[in-house]
Amino acid sequence: MNHFEYREGVLWAEDVSLELIAETVGTPFYCYSTATLVSHFQEFSEAFSNQDALIFFAVKANPNLAIIRTLAELGAGADVVSEGELRRALAAGVPADKIVFSGVGKTEDEMTFALGKGILQINVESMPELEALSFVASKLGVEAEIAIRVNPDVDAHTHHKIATGRQEDKFGIDIDAAPAIYDRAAQLPGIKPVAVAMHIGSQLTEVSPFQAAFTRLAALVSHLRELGHKIVRLDLGGGLGIAYDDETPPLPAEYAKTVKDTVGALGCKLMFEPGRLIAGNAGILVTKTLYVKDGADRRFAIVDAAMNDLMRPALYEAHHGIVPAREASENVECGLVDVVGPVCETGDTFARRRALPPLVSGDLLVIQSAGAYGSSMASMYNTRPLVPEVLVNGAKFSVVRTRPSYEDIFKLEKFADWQG
Repeated sequence: MNHFEYREGVLWAEDVSLELIAETVGTPFYCYSTATLVSHFQEFSEAFSNQDALIFFAVKANPNLAIIRTLAELGAGADVVSEGELRRALAAGVPADKIVFSGVGKTEDEMTFALGKGILQINVESMPELEALSFVASKLGVEAEIAIRVNPDVDAHTHHKIATGRQEDKFGIDIDAAPAIYDRAAQLPGIKPVAVAMHIGSQLTEVSPFQAAFTRLAALVSHLRELGHKIVRLDLGGGLGIAYDDETPPLPAEYAKTVKDTVGALGCKLMFEPGRLIAGNAGILVTKTLYVKDGADRRFAIVDAAMNDLMRPALYEAHHGIVPAREASENVECGLVDVVGPVCETGDTFARRRALPPLVSGDLLVIQSAGAYGSSMASMYNTRPLVPEVLVNGAKFSVVRTRPSYEDIFKLEKFADWQG
């Protein structure tokens, strides 16, 4: 469910007109709905109300401080993959003991910072990383509670760039090698192996890959316990998909049943790291039509948002719904349009042959399902300033990231010493 709907022909975010926001902050801009964030989090949380579960928002999906704080106030922790994301989570009010540090390439400086803050858990993905963490923890005189992330060699049936649980993927340790890694971890100073972690990919639209992976995980935990390891937590990652187009992903309740059926009997505290599921359909990107151009065999709507603002279509060939901010009347005939941005790349295309009502310069278009991996992957390519982000709450809205000026951008750079 999301809270973007037409009222008297104009698209609103909760109780705020998108046209009003556009007049106030300019275009393009991201807009997020508090009510949608809350309802998505609560639906996921309620699905696990009869299981011992903790929910950690995957900050990489949307690292805006206001988004993180909104979820933290609901009880969410944070799953982070860098020191920067860890600092964001702390700044937004997430307690350190509700933060998990994931990722394949943590530096010793990042480990030092995380251990110094007393976070709940570090997910280790290789033997060299395990040894580096032992060195850092010993130097600090602390004990790091860890999970080993295991790779179950399960195909998640998702886009190949966001699948993470196959043998050829860079993530985790081969599940068959895990017992030896846990034996080594138990011997290392400063290391306390208490959990097993697994994350097989993102935007999954069926439960069968989860079922296969979690079944393998349950067998591993039983074996580790036979070897004397005290496994008390299971980090099952995230990955549950959303509807961008005509997908019908499982509801959280169905996912929760799969979890209970596969690992529920182990008696472990369960940890989940949803990101896209919470934020994806809670956000949109609003853009203005600059020009309508007729080519030899197609029509182009050139808009003021670009691939640097929303990378997913260019990077993943991803589909995003696109609708006008002003609803077309029923008797208006739609035409096929390519919606493209102004960046000098053919890949700067949001949609091809998309059915839309006739457009003219100045018309607002809304790119849907942009709340996850939208602003978080944005860049300033072509020296295009990052776009503002707006959070709506009922009849109120607030700019939660401002559009930088060109002067702000240039302040990040300087001439070389010999250039005067």
